[in-house]
Amino acid sequence: MLSQTAEHAIRALLFLAQRPEGEAVPAARIAAALGAPANYLAKTLNALARRGLIASTRGPAGGFRLRRAADRITLAEVDGAFGEVRAQAMCLLGDRPGSGRHPCRAHAHWEALCEQVRAPLRTTTIADLLRPNTLEIDAGANAGIPGPAARAA
Repeated sequence: MLSQTAEHAIRALLFLAQRPEGEAVPAARIAAALGAPANYLAKTLNALARRGLIASTRGPAGGFRLRRAADRITLAEVDGAFGEVRAQAMCLLGDRPGSGRHPCRAHAHWEALCEQVRAPLRTTTIADLLRPNTLEIDAGANAGIPGPAARAA
């Protein structure tokens, strides 16, 4: 569902959200804590900074910190920084180019399913993921699904 880069970004934001407010953490320290490649994570953090989700400070005491509260950063914003939204090249049935103008029989159902997958990303925040056992996603049975932070604990 999410790209590997978006998942690394979410993990980095979760890490920063657990730091004291205003504490700047060097990219290398975040990478080590997450077990992520340092160069790759540094690029990911810089992309988050360009999108205004985190702040970057240079110098010996520099690093990254949240720019706004964790309860004001949605997963959709994070995914939007890395997710490539592009039109489907071919319809699911493979009989024509993918397009809403000339949809195949599967198009409407597929679009509705994709919207159900994307909707929780718009309403779930980084802070929500840090609240164990409180996130519920209506999957027909309204079953509670713990987020990545709960699985990692």
